[in-house]
Amino acid sequence: MRAIIQTKSGSPGVLKLREIVKPVPQDDQVLVKVHASTVTRGDVILRKLHPLLYLPMRLFGIKRKRIPGHEFAGEIVEIGEGITKFKVGEKVFGTTTGLSVGANAEFVCLPENWRSGVLTFMPANATFEEAAAIPIGGMAALEILNKGKIKPNQKVLVYGASGSVGTYAVQLAKNYFAAEVTGVCSTKNIDLVKDLGATTVIDYTESEFTQTDQTYDVVFDAVGKISRADTKSILNKKGTFLSVRTMTKETEESLLLLVNLFEEGKIKAVIDSRFSLAQIVEAHKRVETGHKTGNVVITLIHEEME
Repeated sequence: MRAIIQTKSGSPGVLKLREIVKPVPQDDQVLVKVHASTVTRGDVILRKLHPLLYLPMRLFGIKRKRIPGHEFAGEIVEIGEGITKFKVGEKVFGTTTGLSVGANAEFVCLPENWRSGVLTFMPANATFEEAAAIPIGGMAALEILNKGKIKPNQKVLVYGASGSVGTYAVQLAKNYFAAEVTGVCSTKNIDLVKDLGATTVIDYTESEFTQTDQTYDVVFDAVGKISRADTKSILNKKGTFLSVRTMTKETEESLLLLVNLFEEGKIKAVIDSRFSLAQIVEAHKRVETGHKTGNVVITLIHEEME
């Protein structure tokens, strides 16, 4: 099978497309034919990370990946003898967090259940590309917003509203928590953020988002670029500051909720761009610009390596 291999830390050029042996599922594993995966900010950070820094990260179930890629969607093509939940031919999606091999490959083996990652059935109305773009950004936005204990009609500001986490945060705040949402983004993404559910959109290239008389019950930094101190003037007295820098967990419960919301039309996946497996370097460079809108997707075409 074809897979992206990373043998050392560094620039996008350390990622190489190689032909390797297709994995065989163990008794507790399924073999998934990957139709789509993604490149996230987390993938870029881990690609650059010095090997010694992985030692403390192993305490949280994060291993150095020989094959990168943390989220995927595909079809089960083989199952181990102990598998009870899944069948061959079913469409699934999830994450490879905690595994030493990731999803930027034509096939990946995953446990039916494990501590660090999740695997479940795709939304019935989602394409493979859409499903692959849901887990990381969607679960992060959901868990962090839950920490805000948001009540209906409260005012929520999402800073970085056009990124992967931000696009889900806007939709969840509006359509799941029933809040009044203000999004902060650049000029080119104003219409998108409004379409996702923001009542008001602040263009950060034209004005400072804190220069307003409006105050908010919750401010969510979805890109990790501001602090609570930066938002002091716009947070209500008992307001809550949330940040994507918060440690989050991936749970089947969260992913299943996102499945339901997607099937109900309350959230959608925003795709910035699509690349082939052979274009993995270009995909990483796109994420590194810091200007992607939503998610960068890797679409896999199953054919012989050129």
